[in-house]
Amino acid sequence: MHPGVIAFWTGAVLAAYILAGYPLLLAILARFPAPAIQRRPGCRPVTILLPVHNGARWIRRKLESLLRLDYPRHLVQIIVISDGSTDDTERIVSEFAADGIELLSVPRCGKPAALNAGIQRATGEIVFFTDVRQPVDPACLASLVECLNDPSVGAVTGRYIVLDGETNEEASVNLYWRFEWWIRRQLNRASSLLVVTGCVYAMRRELVVPIPEDILVDDAYLPISALLRGYRIYYDERAKVYDYPTALDTEFQRKIRTLAGLLQLVGHFPVLLLPVYRQWGHFLSYKFARLLLPYALLLMFAGSFALPGAIGWYTGGAQAAAYALAALDPLIPERWRMKRISSLARTFSALMLATICAARVFFVPARHLWRPTTNVRPANSRSRSAVGLD
Repeated sequence: MHPGVIAFWTGAVLAAYILAGYPLLLAILARFPAPAIQRRPGCRPVTILLPVHNGARWIRRKLESLLRLDYPRHLVQIIVISDGSTDDTERIVSEFAADGIELLSVPRCGKPAALNAGIQRATGEIVFFTDVRQPVDPACLASLVECLNDPSVGAVTGRYIVLDGETNEEASVNLYWRFEWWIRRQLNRASSLLVVTGCVYAMRRELVVPIPEDILVDDAYLPISALLRGYRIYYDERAKVYDYPTALDTEFQRKIRTLAGLLQLVGHFPVLLLPVYRQWGHFLSYKFARLLLPYALLLMFAGSFALPGAIGWYTGGAQAAAYALAALDPLIPERWRMKRISSLARTFSALMLATICAARVFFVPARHLWRPTTNVRPANSRSRSAVGLD
């Protein structure tokens, strides 16, 4: 058989499994769910860690949402770790000192080091990790703690709700997140999550280990360390945080960081690639295989022209047309119907390119892959006020 034909079918089978086969398999497995966790009411001492660098734009709203939590205030320690902030972040936080909010100012050293500093000061039995941008629903913390009252649960994450966007680009990014959360819900029913959402997760204090200072995904490193010790990572849809939609360039940079962090994670925990723990197949199919998807598509494209007759030109031409449509998307007016399709093509292509760019972690210092979220544009005013975002 011609090497090009082999390349095409290798890429086609791999891409089909990643995009359709595994989600279908996961949906089937979810029909035979793992034992339900035992949610148990009961409040325990909690430390909330909020690392921030130059977050003056959001910090007041965030702290006000934390003070509105439906949880006994005397059981909550709130620590804001200012990672070398040079704007008004620390001044604003100091205004909340009378409410018991602690400010821990550290030299600019990155999120993992800032979290390590906060972890050393934490006194709670449970540590709740969150970020500055997303307001927290009042019931969020109590719901997370109820899940952690089950001794089999080592970490629990909440529901990250992205408000509806106003552009097709934002809608396409939101569609990606909807698919991502569908995958996580099925995985949660079938077995256990593999990672958590960095802006809303909680862990038992005794399971929180020091974080390597070059790690790009603390929200994967900490839960994976608990997972490999036999604990379950649970997804609690009742624990909610809210965020504005982000533009594609912001999502592109975030994706580079998270996928580069996945490569780091395998370096720190090579056992993840070995069949020695229950979630091994899910990790390979859901997380690791995503790193291979753009290369599978490239194999399909390169090998398509070795197929007999016009079949190769049709298959290769279809891919080329999709990429051309993605490239033209910025030029297509928002009001055109074609914009919906072109935005989807552009979003998909950008995520594939981000996957390839993630390999930069092997060649540049990890800190160079950090990019702050700079484009957080409000959606409609009704949605903002409904969740306290005004």
